[in-house]
Amino acid sequence: MPADLIEDLSWWTQGNCYRRDDTGERADGAMSRRWMRQGGAALLGLVLAACGPAPPTGSTTPDAAGDAQAAEELGKQFDAQYAAGRWDLAKANGDVLTARYPASAAARRIAAQYRQAREKGDAARQTARLAGLWSYLSQPAGKGRQVSATIYARDPIQTGAGRSRVRLIFRDHPAWGRSSYLVLESGDFDCYGGCQLKVTVDGKPRRMSGSRPKTDEAIAMFIEDERTLWRLMKSAKEISIEVPLKAGGTQAAVFEVGGLDPSRMKGW
Repeated sequence: MPADLIEDLSWWTQGNCYRRDDTGERADGAMSRRWMRQGGAALLGLVLAACGPAPPTGSTTPDAAGDAQAAEELGKQFDAQYAAGRWDLAKANGDVLTARYPASAAARRIAAQYRQAREKGDAARQTARLAGLWSYLSQPAGKGRQVSATIYARDPIQTGAGRSRVRLIFRDHPAWGRSSYLVLESGDFDCYGGCQLKVTVDGKPRRMSGSRPKTDEAIAMFIEDERTLWRLMKSAKEISIEVPLKAGGTQAAVFEVGGLDPSRMKGW
């Protein structure tokens, strides 16, 4: 460190870095010129730190106060959505709060309810997803109305003529009565003379009769006992039907049926 800079620093510390004793006289808190020359540049930082103001203790910075206020506001929004039973919105508020301010008092306060909101929100989304798999139709037919409930299999099947989606349809027609049947988009069923279908309801297998009508209007195969199948649908979560194919073999069409609304098919 240059001698003139040390000289200036020494004089500056003598004028600024000192304390007074009980009598009001200046005490020996200033650093001597000789000490400054010996310490050199390595001690410059210590000198400046010693002369600077002490860091605040026990106080809250503006940023911390602002974070706490923002966390509390998110906590209040969470409380309102939770109280109203809007689980998805409550979960969304909780997600933001715990992501941005995980150590806040508000995040700790809502922790238990946040877990419940996540669970109930997930359940609500699953319920809505399953309900959305079904479609219902009511339209004029003859002297009355035809109503139907339709669901697609979870995955397409390989029919020998490419991959095909499989539809399961329940229909109530004023002239033709009630029926349940499967429809392919390509390929064909091997059930023209009648067949026995393996139907598995929530893991429990059973046999049901099927038949393929001789028509080119649709690639359809009836499941003969539509009343029993409908009754099973109303309480089942998943139903698998082994589809016999004209190209050979069978393919399982799996339906997630837990979102069925039986009230849409009155009288069944």
